[in-house]
Amino acid sequence: MKQTDVLKALAALAQESRLAVFRLLVKRGPEGYTPGEISELLGIPAPTLSFHLKELSKAGLLSVRRRSRFMHYEARFDRMGELLAYLTENCCSLGNACDAACAPPRRRATGAGNGRARRGPATLRKREPHDA
Repeated sequence: MKQTDVLKALAALAQESRLAVFRLLVKRGPEGYTPGEISELLGIPAPTLSFHLKELSKAGLLSVRRRSRFMHYEARFDRMGELLAYLTENCCSLGNACDAACAPPRRRATGAGNGRARRGPATLRKREPHDA
């Protein structure tokens, strides 16, 4: 991820309503929400929400897709991961021992190496709107 992309993403998240929208969509997972649902859940007026969705999309943090006649916004987990990786990439630089709290999470392989199945990457549990 380029530094300019990181700055755009951080700037987009550095606003209370946009951060709330992004967190709501992260919790929701790939299903996403329509703008009407987001507006209702967060109490953000539609014109204001439209501006925030545009800013988060321009920063590469959201994707949008049409499902029948409705637009569904969802968090881009790939970009979120790239942002987190960028922020932690110099954690263990200069040969210093890496603090476990700083180290980026490692993905575990799935499959059966010793006869037991290993857990794959954690998945987000779908939450109902009242959990947001």
